Amino acid sequence: MSTLDGTEAEVPDGQALLSWAAEGLLDPQGRALAAAVEWWPLAGLEGRWPVAVLGEGEPVLLLHGFDSSLLEFRRLAPLLAAAGVQLFIPDLYGFGFTPRPATGNYSPRGVLHHLEVVVAAIAARTQGPGSSMPPPLGLIGASMGGSVAVELARRLPDRIGRLLLLAPAGLTGRPMPLPPLLDGLGVRFLALPWVRRGLCRTAFADPDTEVGEAELEIASLHLQSPGWAEALRRFARSGGFAGCGQPLPPQPLAVLWGAQDRILRPPQKRAALALLGDRVRELEACGHLPHIDQPAETAAVWQLLNTPPA
Repeated sequence: MSTLDGTEAEVPDGQALLSWAAEGLLDPQGRALAAAVEWWPLAGLEGRWPVAVLGEGEPVLLLHGFDSSLLEFRRLAPLLAAAGVQLFIPDLYGFGFTPRPATGNYSPRGVLHHLEVVVAAIAARTQGPGSSMPPPLGLIGASMGGSVAVELARRLPDRIGRLLLLAPAGLTGRPMPLPPLLDGLGVRFLALPWVRRGLCRTAFADPDTEVGEAELEIASLHLQSPGWAEALRRFARSGGFAGCGQPLPPQPLAVLWGAQDRILRPPQKRAALALLGDRVRELEACGHLPHIDQPAETAAVWQLLNTPPA
């Protein structure tokens, strides 16, 4: 990374960026969530991996969306933690502030393998003394994280208890790998400041009042992580997550969708609604991010989903 005088400056790694975020972010909830990040060694994976851990009680795993980070749960996390939930919020493999080894598998397979190892690490931490099984793990996935959650629930039916999907992306359709050259161009396009600003504004229901410098800062901070562009390029070459909804996993499942979602196109939404049926609840005054636009309602729906029927 070059400084203004043309000299080379050291590029901060993910751990340094999150350490700065815990003190320097404009958003106080973002600072608090960054401060809750632990760096875990994970079996078979190089380096240490960020997982925000907070609260006590039922363990719940939260999965962020495409080209995002664990910081997107900054408004939902304190509400769930206060309601008796222990949260584990990792960055997805190749995204956020994770290490990005040169030999990493930046595809859905790599993302899911990393999460299987994370789930095993959570089980080791949450299994009580004298218990033969860890408690079931709740799962909340936002946007692309919704498709990741569905795939993970099918892979680990004995570990995942309940799922809440927030404007899930990738449940229908088919993978569309970007060819060489276009993948790199797409990544460079996503890095442009005016593109980041536009995407951030599009994700909110009322961007004129809800999107300021604090939101834009969080939406772009992870782009400074070493290897961001290359990992994203390779993920785009893989085709990403698509067509993940069938068959739906057997666990209890609820879905929240914003009535003002402008990220997912109407055909995508219609196809997902046809697949999900009456599991979907639409929220007014809500865009593509129910956990940011409507965090209290999102937390209430999770608690309701987690309440056994009378």
